[in-house]
Order: sequence, then C-alpha cells, then structure tokens
Amino acid sequence: MPDIKLLDCTLRDGGYVNSWNWGFAAAKDIIASLTRAGTDIVEVGFLRNVDGYNPDVTVCNTIEELNRLLPAHTGSTMYSGMAMRSNYDIAKLSPYEGHGIEMLRITAHDYDIREGMDFAREVKARGYKLSINPINIMGYADKDLLWILDQVNEIHPYQFSIVDTFGSMRRRDLERIVSLVDHNLAPDIRVGLHLHENMALSFCLAQEFLDKHLGRDTTVDGSLMGMGRIPGNLPIELIADYMNETLGCHYDIDEMMDAIQDHIAPLKGETAWGYTPAYFLSARYNLHRDYAEHYLDKGDLTNRDINHILAGFDRSKATAYDKDYADRLYREYQNRAIDDTAALDTLRTAFGGKTVLVLAPGASLAEEAGRSAVAAAKADCIVSANFCPEFCQPDYAFFTNSKRFEKLDLAALSCPVVLTSNLRPLPQGALAVNEAAVQRSGAGMISVECRVDDQQVATYYGDGVIVSTPTGSTAYSLSAGGPVVAPGCRCLVISPLAPHNLTMRPVVVPDTSDVALRVRTRRSAVTLSLDNTAYDVADDTEIRVSLSEKRIFLGQAHNISFYDTLRDKMMWGVDIRD
Repeated sequence: MPDIKLLDCTLRDGGYVNSWNWGFAAAKDIIASLTRAGTDIVEVGFLRNVDGYNPDVTVCNTIEELNRLLPAHTGSTMYSGMAMRSNYDIAKLSPYEGHGIEMLRITAHDYDIREGMDFAREVKARGYKLSINPINIMGYADKDLLWILDQVNEIHPYQFSIVDTFGSMRRRDLERIVSLVDHNLAPDIRVGLHLHENMALSFCLAQEFLDKHLGRDTTVDGSLMGMGRIPGNLPIELIADYMNETLGCHYDIDEMMDAIQDHIAPLKGETAWGYTPAYFLSARYNLHRDYAEHYLDKGDLTNRDINHILAGFDRSKATAYDKDYADRLYREYQNRAIDDTAALDTLRTAFGGKTVLVLAPGASLAEEAGRSAVAAAKADCIVSANFCPEFCQPDYAFFTNSKRFEKLDLAALSCPVVLTSNLRPLPQGALAVNEAAVQRSGAGMISVECRVDDQQVATYYGDGVIVSTPTGSTAYSLSAGGPVVAPGCRCLVISPLAPHNLTMRPVVVPDTSDVALRVRTRRSAVTLSLDNTAYDVADDTEIRVSLSEKRIFLGQAHNISFYDTLRDKMMWGVDIRD
C-alpha cells in the first residue's frame, strides 16, 4: 500500500517572516512538538553560504550546525534541510553518517535547472535521501517538464516535489501536472506537493491531491498556521486533521496547537501572513511575489492598478524578481503619454498672475484653526489635492492618487477636476467613427456578454468583441471576419475577436439598437478602444454602444464609387495568373 507522509517546513519556509531568527530554544521546542505530534518529516532549516554560525537562526553553513536543533528522542520522524544550488557551496556538505538530518531537498530556478541537476547528483553521492524541488513548476511548458522528469529518473532521488512557488495553481493545473508527473516518473520515486496561499486554495488542492490515491508514495508539505513567505503556505494542522479523518493517520493535533500558541501566533500579531488581493494578482500571472510586494509598498496604486501593470509583464521577467524592470513599468503606467497641450493652456490661463492656495488632506484641516487659515489666506484660486474638502468650495480638484480618485463621485463635484495621465475614467458619451472594440491586453481569455435592446445575443469567449459602423466595417472589423457593409446601410456590426467557439459569427443589427457589452475577466487586463483612443476596463464593467445624435459630413469624389474602391482594393475579379 502506498505510503503517505506529512512534511513540516515551518522553520525553513516560515523563516521568511522572521528572518529565521527563532531563537535556539524556541526552534528546538517547535521541532520537539512536531516530533511528538508524529509529523513524518520536519524540515529544520536552510543550508546557505552565511557568515559564521548563529544558534538562534535556522540558516547554517553545515549539516552539523543544523543537527544541534534535533531532539534527543526522534521517534519515527525524519529530519530534512533545504539547499539552493545558486547560494550554497556543495563542498561544505559532509557525507551522511547515519544519524541527524537524513534528507536534503534541493532547489533551482528555470535558468539554472541544468546546473541544479548536477548539484542534486552531488548531494545524492554524499549518501542523503534526495528530494528534487524545481522552483515554479507552473512556469514550465510540458516539454520542459518532461525533460526534467527524464533527468530525475536518471538521478533517481528519494522524492520529486511539485512546487507551486507563486501560488498560481488551480485544480485543473494540479490535475495536468500530477498526471504528467505520475505517468512519466519512475514508480518508486515519491511525489511531493508544496503549495502557497496566494489564491486561498492550498487546503483544497492538498485534499484533491490526497484523494487521487496515486499508486505511489506521496508527501504533502505544510507549516504551522500556514506560516511562510507572505502570503503563506498550507496550514499543516488542517491537512493533518484531514489525513487523520480520511486516511486513518494519527497525528497529534494538540501538540501542533501548543506549538502554534507558544511560538507562531505571537509572530502573526507582528507580521501578518495569509491571503491578500495583491498576492492573488501576482499568482494570477504566475509572477514572483516580490512584484506584488513592490507595488504594494508604492502606496499610491489600487489593486486594479497592480492588476493592469502585472498583466503587461514580459514572461522572461516572471521567475526572478527584477526591481528595475518593475519600476520601469510603474513609471510607464504613471506617465501614460497623452496630448495635454490644451489642458495646460487652460490651466495657465486659470492660474496666471493669481494667488493659488493648494489644500492637501491632513489633520490640520480638520481643526477650526486650519480652516480659519484657509479663509484668511484670501487666495484668488483654491486647488484641493487628492481630496475634496467639505468646509469650502475649491476652484479645482487635482488628483494623482488612484486610490483616492476611485472613491470620488465625479457627478457630485461642482468644480473642474484635473487628473494626471495615470487616472483615466471611462468616458461618458465618448464618440467613435469606425468602431468600439473591447479586447484583452494580457495572456488570458476574456468573456463578453452581448445584449441588444436588452435581449441576450451571446457570451463571447475569446479575445474580445468589436462593434463597428458601416464606415468601420472595412477596418478592424473586416480583419476579424466581419462583413463589408455599404456606407448607405443603417446598421451596426458585432464581430467576435478570435472566439473560442468556432460557430460564433458576426451579427448585423439595426443602428437604432442599444448594444450592451458586459466584460468579465480572470487573468487579463481589458482595454476599450474607441477608434485610436484606449481606456482600461475593470472586470464586470458594462459598456453601452449606440448611435450618436451628432452627425459628421464626409466628402466623396464624384467619379469614384464605394464599389469601385472596394473592387480595386480587394482585387476582386483580377485573374492573378495574368
């Protein structure tokens, strides 16, 4: 019968929260509690190139230093450590001597996976049980993962682990990867699973993994209270209880609860870990979580802003955090180029030669003294910055901060609003001559529910939808498979962009119709393009397209008809053999 083991990685992965500074006595006590709980494998810490030995820290140069943390009575528990190829000198690793830490889990990035395999061979040659844990398995194409599995089969370690480094795995991903691994890995190699909590799915996925009842030995990782690099890991106490109930295991939950109360819960009061939307977004695009932290620290970005920035990431930057690249995208997002010449001329006229008082949000304006100072200033023009005061009427409201701007009710303002280019609300009553196109600007598919005069037409899954006029029917709409419409026709053309369902076809509706498009997206940012002007669109936004009351006049050469142009441009009737 296959053997199922539970591995705790609190002292190693949880160390990202407290810089691995547990204190020697506390670390020993946590290990002893996990051992008494019957935990099958306890990961004691990291092997890394560090300066000297600090007994309070679970990052060490040698196995002998980590072994000092082990209890006198080990029961049936196995102890492990972890080493990354890029930051540990294998020459420091002494051979396994039959006691102490028995298993070493090695990791490598996609860019040094080949060197990582050589590193794994050297670890195994020193007599340790070897676990190969490639970083970010979700970042590998199937062909690359098959190459890794071929290498693993050749090395033949004790275990191979599926590591969802960026917490981007969903059930269908688990199904695909586990199936690929199970069918291509030697049957006597154990399969492990290490999950993160970006999408609050770790417990669900761990249950799914265990319920597969693979015909091989397996291991599930967890940590006390889910402690780990923010947003955290699978809580070991939850999966231990599930394994007790469904698999007949006998882990002592009380011992785990004691360790949590004594050592983990106090830390969570200082540094919270767990689900947050920004980490979900980094997982959504399978990006290094440091990108989410970086943009959170900016302080002036909403979750929507972070979503739009992450959607535009170059995939080559996904695995290894690149601060300079992240900052460049941030600056580009904040400084989206627009033609603001007319706006600046208006402001020069409004402010020229005048005394301008700028009000910023703060405690002083909440006091009567601060408000009196505003009145006493007798300024010619008052500008409020990133807020709208209730005690006075500003002449202009100036916004640069998207968090504050999103809370603003534009309709309730009685003064002009000045926005920096990173803040672009969807236009009301905006005009287009050719088309209105709703389309994805990221890697994932979007859905657009289309209704005409409140009657549902279809939900289009794919790259988006174009609503074009007869004038625009020979532009973007035509390249998307739409029909050519003569200028005199009074209609609108609804054309899907690269639909997932191949039976979807363009629909022609009267130009008196009210076309409603409701956008839904899980992975991609979405853009609304009105001819050549683009706007960001949030999930679950409804866009209404209808014929404007305004009219334009087009000049037409008297001796060239629409059909002449069409025939000439399309080369209709031309025998290409001539």
